[in-house]
Amino acid sequence: MTLDLDAYLARIGWTGERRPTAEVLRSVHRAHLLGIPFENLDPVLGRAPSLALPDLEAKLVRGTRGGYCYEHNTLFAAALTALGFRVTLLTARVLVGAQPGDVRPRTHMLMLTEVPGEPVPWVTDVGFGSIGSLLEPLPLVADEELHDAPRRHRLVHAPHDGPLELWKLQAYLPGAADDGWEDQYAFTVEPFQAPDYEVINWHVATNPRSPFSRGVYVQRTTGDAHLSLTGRHLTQTAADGTREERELADGDEVLRVLADDFGVRLPEGTRLPA
Repeated sequence: MTLDLDAYLARIGWTGERRPTAEVLRSVHRAHLLGIPFENLDPVLGRAPSLALPDLEAKLVRGTRGGYCYEHNTLFAAALTALGFRVTLLTARVLVGAQPGDVRPRTHMLMLTEVPGEPVPWVTDVGFGSIGSLLEPLPLVADEELHDAPRRHRLVHAPHDGPLELWKLQAYLPGAADDGWEDQYAFTVEPFQAPDYEVINWHVATNPRSPFSRGVYVQRTTGDAHLSLTGRHLTQTAADGTREERELADGDEVLRVLADDFGVRLPEGTRLPA
């Protein structure tokens, strides 16, 4: 099956000339981030999400749902391919929240996108559920800052023992150590294939120790704020970094906030674990 590109672009609210250019890549990337929320509700409800394109289209494009990184970036890769881009799938180790010496498995999906006429590929990722996620792609070049307003990002090299260069994505977050630059994830350019993500997806969705199977984690980026729901804790962060936080009363309020604030509507009668 090929992606219904018309339906996908309507879902994210994007209109424009369908050509594989840097400007199209930037604008479609941002539109996807603003248009489809990040959520892990299938694993919380005891299901491993399907990564088959018809299922992703039914859920993220035609349904009132979002997904996590494998769903978002599998869908986005199909859309970019339909627009004429060449995509290489990658996997990263998440560094947000890691302690010094921690070695986490490579469980985050991202990609490199080649733009005709551009000298380097672009790091492309619409599925990182964090306030430090990319709003727009950035070229695979070290130490060049991207102003994907209101956010800022850069790539840096990191030492390691492997044969391929190790890259780190950093986001500028006021108040963070190292002059505000916080590590988001680390990756090499080793290509991964769809069966690799099937295995990783199953592990992340079903392992009882996985954070994605144990509690609600939903994110939505808007034009002027970032919304985050962790369990029943709701946080809204404005573009200037100011935060408003509150605890939701019960499961019914969680479902209302998911529908009204995040645009995520579950089937009638769904009850989320406490």
